[in-house]
Amino acid sequence: MKIVFFGTPQNAALVLNKLISSKFRPALAITGADVKRGRGKKLQPTPVKRIAEASGIQVLLPENLKEKKFIETFREFSPDIAILIAYGKLIPAEILAIPKYGFVNIHPSLLPKYRGPSPIYQTILAGDKETGVTIIKLDEKLDHGPIIAHKELSITEKDTHDSLMAKLAKTGADLLIGVLPSYLDGSLKPVAQDHTKATHTEMIKKEDGFVDPDNPPDPEKLDRMIRAYYPWPGVWSKVKVKSGKSIIIKFLPGNLIQPEGKRAMTIAEFKNGYPRVYEQIKHLFSQKAQS
Repeated sequence: MKIVFFGTPQNAALVLNKLISSKFRPALAITGADVKRGRGKKLQPTPVKRIAEASGIQVLLPENLKEKKFIETFREFSPDIAILIAYGKLIPAEILAIPKYGFVNIHPSLLPKYRGPSPIYQTILAGDKETGVTIIKLDEKLDHGPIIAHKELSITEKDTHDSLMAKLAKTGADLLIGVLPSYLDGSLKPVAQDHTKATHTEMIKKEDGFVDPDNPPDPEKLDRMIRAYYPWPGVWSKVKVKSGKSIIIKFLPGNLIQPEGKRAMTIAEFKNGYPRVYEQIKHLFSQKAQS
């Protein structure tokens, strides 16, 4: 079969890696453009591009999926099926119609709950004890298509966005590889979602991680924020120090604190090194964390 893979970030790269070592190895990967990262602002490929090129898979980086040139190239490739996870763009109807078996998408929530761009963040912020992955056949609307399969996954009290993302990517890849044969031979029929139960998520912004020391969340909510926003955008605060200046403090999983430009440290280490600053933020932590 001629399989095309659409994806961009690390969780998509994890799925691609699994597919490469299966009988559903993609022949073409479509991902986002290189972006400037790091202090030197050098152009860096997406995680999907790195994996694809290292595995000898052809890569395309279309700026606009509606461009005539890209549509013609995609049609000439004549894919049997397209697999998508975290690509970052809606797929136009003209592109959706090209693969013989359509587009299948791995979504990191139990749809129709948490449609949209930030399901893992919202799962942790809500304090959910269980999440999962859903494989759907894509249609023109966001996370709206019929369900091919789903699988539940428990959330631990220590799970961060990073750890849960990796678990869900692995679970989703294994589930997809397991159900694709039945989907392709027609014995597994997609079932429409109950759209009346749909909930939606929004894009996460840097300022979502800000904590006001004068109006803080309770310790339970702060813990959820720290785990949900790790490693990006992070939970952070500005705290005044002597001479009227402020420093940025980052709150990390495992009850760690990282002053701007310094290493991460325990609360006890922070208290010893920054006693005045500690007095301003100690109310943010539970007694258990401070001990």
